[in-house]
Amino acid sequence: MYISDQQLKTFLSDANLVSQKDFDAADQEAKERNQPVGDILIGRALIGEDELRRTYAYILGIPFISLATQKIPFDTLSLIPEPVARRNNIVAYNHKGEELEVAMLDTDDLAAIDFIKKKTRLKVLPRLTDAPSIKAALKQYQRGLKDNLGDVIKRETDVLAAEGAGAGDDERKMAEGVPAVRIVDTLLRHANAQGASDIHIEPLEETLLIRYRIDGLLHDAMELPKHAAPAITARVKVLANMRLDEKRLPQDGRFGVEAGGEKISFRVSILPTYYGEKIVMRLLRDNISGFSLEALGFHGKALEDMHEAMKKTTGLILTTGPTGAGKSTTLYTLLDLVNTPDVNISTVEDPIEYQMKRVNQTQVRPEIGFTFANGLRSLVRQDPDIIMVGEIRDKETASLAINAALTGHLVLSTLHTNSAAGAIPRLLDMGVEPFLLVSTLRVVIGQRLVRKLAGGKEKYELSRDEQKQLEHVVEAGIVLKSLKEEKIIPPDATWKNVPFWKPKTDGGGDGFAGRMGIYEVLPVSATTKELVMKNATADDIHDQARKEGMLTMLEDGIFKASQGVTTIEEVLRVITE
Repeated sequence: MYISDQQLKTFLSDANLVSQKDFDAADQEAKERNQPVGDILIGRALIGEDELRRTYAYILGIPFISLATQKIPFDTLSLIPEPVARRNNIVAYNHKGEELEVAMLDTDDLAAIDFIKKKTRLKVLPRLTDAPSIKAALKQYQRGLKDNLGDVIKRETDVLAAEGAGAGDDERKMAEGVPAVRIVDTLLRHANAQGASDIHIEPLEETLLIRYRIDGLLHDAMELPKHAAPAITARVKVLANMRLDEKRLPQDGRFGVEAGGEKISFRVSILPTYYGEKIVMRLLRDNISGFSLEALGFHGKALEDMHEAMKKTTGLILTTGPTGAGKSTTLYTLLDLVNTPDVNISTVEDPIEYQMKRVNQTQVRPEIGFTFANGLRSLVRQDPDIIMVGEIRDKETASLAINAALTGHLVLSTLHTNSAAGAIPRLLDMGVEPFLLVSTLRVVIGQRLVRKLAGGKEKYELSRDEQKQLEHVVEAGIVLKSLKEEKIIPPDATWKNVPFWKPKTDGGGDGFAGRMGIYEVLPVSATTKELVMKNATADDIHDQARKEGMLTMLEDGIFKASQGVTTIEEVLRVITE
């Protein structure tokens, strides 16, 4: 639905909300910046965001609903999974018969409305709301889930205590008993609804501690009675097809479930500790398709360099970073982009994190001698066009990957280094010949993940001292130049008038939701190839890439902080970890 600037101007003027003079000045700035006039009005503090949204609702004739003090039945609220509600600022608040009323910040978000229609099979009636209403409704998810979870856990652990479940009981009987099934099922659903990437079940001296890793940080979820541990452990072992009688050695397994309309795989690791067996489950959402490089956080020159490398039919593309930096998601997104009917894609992985349609995925099995190197050697005989190797860990795998890239294949892989430039000396240390490396390497990506600010956030400007501190840790001029080139700030802007943001933590939560990548993308140019042939250091290669316009991860993080995606403190935390 469209509101013309003239309609908006007339209404605001008639309602004495914004004078015609102020509106005309904002309108002129909006045209110069190519931004909606509403955003300029809010930025100039001429009208509040929620007041403007109420105005839009009135002009469009869409009902406006306030949920700030309304208690929503949990059955209705949970018709939309919390991650979807949080990501799209949409909440189900009234369900009658075949109709579902949803409150939204943007009623033009047709994709979200269509998703909810398909998921619920109900007639969706969009209503406009404000940010405090969405925030209040999202808190109700936490309370509802916690109450629901607490009731189930307490009831079923009491049953276990009454039954006297313990180490001497038949473990398969415990694992298949109603209490264990309900407790584990509730834990899995709750962790998924919280957006957790890992579940830790840790035996302590007197209790069983449950922790979730959310947006890269571990949070205590709850403590259970110690007597629940044997039944929970047995249940997880049965799900993951592990040996119930093995308690002295580590075990690994995997299982899948459906939750909230999506398929989720759980990768399970069990390790014996002093107080019992510790369980860690990694949640892997199976559907990775639909991502784009822009959605992952690539932009500007880095995005152009990535698209240029992906146009090639041969060569090597590497992504680097520590564990948990999002390397696999980047690789799977690249595979999804090149996954067309006219190519044959094969992978060798450890583990297979996401299942992809029309991709031949192979799991390495080192215990039977099926390694990355052996798998890659077999893959090249399968007539592939594109090969993905989960990780280059040794000289043999590196050599085979380079040879595959030389012989007409596009090869994608990961490497554990701290920076993009560090990947080249690492490969040379593995014994790859410099002349082979420069013939095949197309682009190297360095990456980390930063937490994204949630909807409620506060804007501020850097003080003079803060500007100086920023210039100490980053080449501020380069970031400022990039912001201007991508038309995010006006051409005459300085750091003094570039806004930054901090989380708003009123009413619980830490003000963050979800994560995004920060990147450095190093294309292997002719000059870089000359440096490689001269056995140059990582610093030399890094400096040359900087001269050619590469933003470092830190600079990319500051770039995103100035857009309101994250905070300067979060970027510094991740880069200095």
